[in-house]
Amino acid sequence: MSKREAPGVAVVTGAGSGIGRAVGRRLLADGWSVALAGRRRAPLEETAGAAPAALVVPCDVTVPADVERLFADAVEAFGRVDVLFNNAGTFGPSGDVGEIDPAAWESTVAVNLTGSFLCAAAAFRAMKAQEPQGGRIINNGSISAHSPRPRSVAYTATKHAITGLTKSIELDGRPWGITCGQIDIGNTRTELVEQLNYTVGVGEGALQADGSRRVEPTFAVEEAAAAVAFMASLPAEASVGTLLITAAGMPFVGRG
Repeated sequence: MSKREAPGVAVVTGAGSGIGRAVGRRLLADGWSVALAGRRRAPLEETAGAAPAALVVPCDVTVPADVERLFADAVEAFGRVDVLFNNAGTFGPSGDVGEIDPAAWESTVAVNLTGSFLCAAAAFRAMKAQEPQGGRIINNGSISAHSPRPRSVAYTATKHAITGLTKSIELDGRPWGITCGQIDIGNTRTELVEQLNYTVGVGEGALQADGSRRVEPTFAVEEAAAAVAFMASLPAEASVGTLLITAAGMPFVGRG
C-alpha cells in the first residue's frame, strides 16, 4: 500500500490524556509535526515529552477564539495543516432522557458536537486556503455512534450526530481535496473506560441493558492510536469513511 512520501502536520485535540495522548505520541514517533491541544498545559507537555516537533497549545474547543488561535498557531509553526484528529470529548451525565438536567445536556453537546464542529470548521478553512490545498479530518465517534449504553442519552446523541458531521464534511470537502472519516472505538483502555468498568459505590462492572453489571474486555490504547495513524497516513487519493475497532468479545455484536 502506498503512503505519503513523508508525514505532514497534524492537530490533535484532547491530547492531554487517553486516546488523544496515545495518538499524539504515535504521530510524533512516526515523524509528524503535531499541535497538541487540550484545556490544561501540564498534561499536554507530558504528552509532548522532549519531541522537538510537538507544539503545545492550551485550548478549550467550546470557545471559538481558542480554536481559531489553535489553528493559527499550528500554521505559523509548521506552515500548514494536513490532518485534524477531532478527539476532544466528554461522557457527560448519566441518566435517562427524563432525568438529564438541561444544563448537563447542553454542556455535553458543547464539547462533543459544537467543539468538533468548531475544530473541523477551522481545519477546513486552513486546508482550503493552503498550497497545495487539501487535508484529512478524522472524527473520533464512538461505538455509541452505533449502539448506546444504558443511561447515556446525552453522549449517545452527540456521537450519532458526529456521524452526520463526518459525512457532510466528506461531501463538502471534495472540491478542495479535503476528506473526512470517522473512527468508532469500543473499550480501549483509558481512565474513562476503567471508570465505566469499575464504578465505585454501585458494584463492579459496566451497566448492561438487562440491568446487570459486567466487567467488559478492553484493548490497548496504543492499538487504537495505530488505527488513527493508519487513517492519517493514507495518500490523498484514498479515504477511510468509517473504521470500527473494538475489544474482542465486548458486548456489542449480537445480544451481549
